[in-house]
Amino acid sequence: MNKPLILVTNDDGIHAPGIAALVSAVKDFGEVVVVAPDKPQSGQGHAITLSEPLRLHSSNIFDGIEAYECSGTPADCVKMAKAIVLKDRTIDLCVSGINHGANSSINILYSGTMSAAMEASIEGIDSIGFSLLDLSHDADMTVAEKYARIIVAQVLDKKLQACRLLNVNIPAVSENEIKGIKVCTQGKGIWVEEFVEALDPGGNKYYWMTGKYKSFEPDNESSDIWALKNGYITVVPSMHDLTKYEAIPQMRYLEKI
Repeated sequence: MNKPLILVTNDDGIHAPGIAALVSAVKDFGEVVVVAPDKPQSGQGHAITLSEPLRLHSSNIFDGIEAYECSGTPADCVKMAKAIVLKDRTIDLCVSGINHGANSSINILYSGTMSAAMEASIEGIDSIGFSLLDLSHDADMTVAEKYARIIVAQVLDKKLQACRLLNVNIPAVSENEIKGIKVCTQGKGIWVEEFVEALDPGGNKYYWMTGKYKSFEPDNESSDIWALKNGYITVVPSMHDLTKYEAIPQMRYLEKI
């Protein structure tokens, strides 16, 4: 039988430890091809590059793995992979990450990691974004890599039947502190921004954005926020359709204007 074709990407850049861990997690399952940004692209969301040309260069960063670094965003990387690198080939699975930092709750909208996976899902490709709740560059990826391997094995075997996109977050704890895998809803919450004001050497003001996450449902045991705080790896089935279907009947009055 033909081995599955697995596309690996991320938003932290091709040199990030997280993508090396993800390549290691999936390399034995099939033919692996990496197309990732040539520099960190965190927080880019689903941005695509329209104002300048895209560059694509082969890389030998992963031993024995076909890899390319792209000058664009994470979504650009998936588009380039499908249209250029893997043109006319069927991609069986796209995995993105392992991100350095959480992509739970509302973070999915800002995340380049999840937008790369979502771009693949829009193209009808089973896709998974993996994130570890540790922002440090030298984060220990051991547990995240192990569970990425477990989840990918199951998805390749059973396929994503009811959706095309999974958002997986892994708490930054030791393996014996992991309570299991929990399929969750996306936690309801927002980021409350704060802006630090300072002056540059020319005396001009600039602002540095910071903030704190505010949960609207801290005790909801079905949400990813609760599960992560309680030691579970979270899996949120996700989608790109942002329609609020139950609101459609309520908005019919606009058709009568």
